[in-house]
Amino acid sequence: MFRVPRSREKLCITHNYELGAHSVRRNTMWSALELRHVDLGDYRLNKRLVKLVDDLLHAPEASVPVASRDWAATKAAYRFWDNPRVDPDDIRAAHRDITLERLDAHRHEPLLVIQDTTSFDFTDHPDTTGLGYLGHSKRSGFWLHTALAVSAAGVPLGPLHQFTWTRDPKALGKRALRDKKETADKESQRWLDALAATEAALPVDQMVVTVADREADLYDLFAAVRRPGSHLLIRAKPRRRVHHVERLLGRAVCASEAAGTMTVELRRGDDRPPRQAVLTLRFATLQIAPPSNHPRRKELPHLGLTAILADEESPPAGQDPVRWWLLTTLPVATLDDAMQAVAWYALRWLVERYHYVLKSGCRVERLQLETAERLQRALATYAVVAWRLLWLTYEARRHPEASCEAVLPREQWQVLHQVVHKTTMIPAAPPSLREAVRQIARLGGFLARKGDGEPGVKTIWRGLRRLDDIVTGFRLSCHDPAPWIVGNA
Repeated sequence: MFRVPRSREKLCITHNYELGAHSVRRNTMWSALELRHVDLGDYRLNKRLVKLVDDLLHAPEASVPVASRDWAATKAAYRFWDNPRVDPDDIRAAHRDITLERLDAHRHEPLLVIQDTTSFDFTDHPDTTGLGYLGHSKRSGFWLHTALAVSAAGVPLGPLHQFTWTRDPKALGKRALRDKKETADKESQRWLDALAATEAALPVDQMVVTVADREADLYDLFAAVRRPGSHLLIRAKPRRRVHHVERLLGRAVCASEAAGTMTVELRRGDDRPPRQAVLTLRFATLQIAPPSNHPRRKELPHLGLTAILADEESPPAGQDPVRWWLLTTLPVATLDDAMQAVAWYALRWLVERYHYVLKSGCRVERLQLETAERLQRALATYAVVAWRLLWLTYEARRHPEASCEAVLPREQWQVLHQVVHKTTMIPAAPPSLREAVRQIARLGGFLARKGDGEPGVKTIWRGLRRLDDIVTGFRLSCHDPAPWIVGNA
């Protein structure tokens, strides 16, 4: 572990590690705690990463020069990402290790590991070398696959595995040839690799449920050998062939009787406001046939899986109905079992939100770096920041009455209180985590009206940037860093 420079102690934050079994001293920079296992082969590189993550966290939307505050720090950031000794996998490994420590508090409950893939588009930066094609021959960038650990209560705990790759331009237009390859020779192998990495990282007695969308509806994933307590919950394609009189998965499940209904909260979509949906549940145990285009189809067995249909039969006027076809290895014998599986699948969008924070909150796609290697190092750095922003959003909802000093230093929450309430008075005790997060979000545009619910991650990251600017202004207006704060240490 490395020591936090004294010059930064006034910027340090506390962290009570509610998600782990750790109690840490006050006056320790959060980024130093989160990256305390990092080993980049040089103490100076470790220290530079900690400072860089701390700077970016306080101004995630800002450009690197603005977040770094001065030219020297900006130059140091770019030199860090240009350094070939900095391996992005070493940064990811340090973040994974601290994620595993947070999991100690959840050893006796199911853990969700949600997988998803996203692309990073740098087409507007044509001078960047080392990129590959994306969904279109004229779009260039690279791909990221994430396995995000999430508690059964819906709190993101951190990435357990991340993998990036670029597509070879020579492979463009050869999809027909790819379909005839074994899964191990295709990009689809990423789902199996992430599953293997998840099982290797977790304790053998930890129950884990891998959750993913239809891209992961792969025969080879369901057929893969899993250790005891490791399950799959995958959104399926209803036209899968099954050993049933109806022949297709969708028809076979629809032929079963409705088991009951449940209500789920739907997040805001591109063309849909947040709302509740009443879903009718059906489920059946089926024998899933190997796909007709599998190279070894004739020698592969049928797989026994449970199929669940969660169907919104009466959606609001003008809204598309929710219809989830799920395949799972979880035991589903009752309505409660099916409801639990659907509730867990409903948390899948958290990994999408994590990728959204990386793109829109941290603006990774706006980085103008000369090579893909530099972009990879920057992405690994921002991945730590994105998780922290996502965690803060949902931890405030799960533990609203916790003290905000778990995530904000005294200086920041006191400035925040004065600005939001337009007062010079300082409360004797810090506000709750929920209250502080709502105050931050108000700086980012959250109106906090009755019926608005809790703020989202977008208003929180915008508010954090404004708060950082305000705190900097207060410091500059005083000879002492913060003499106006009552009880400043």
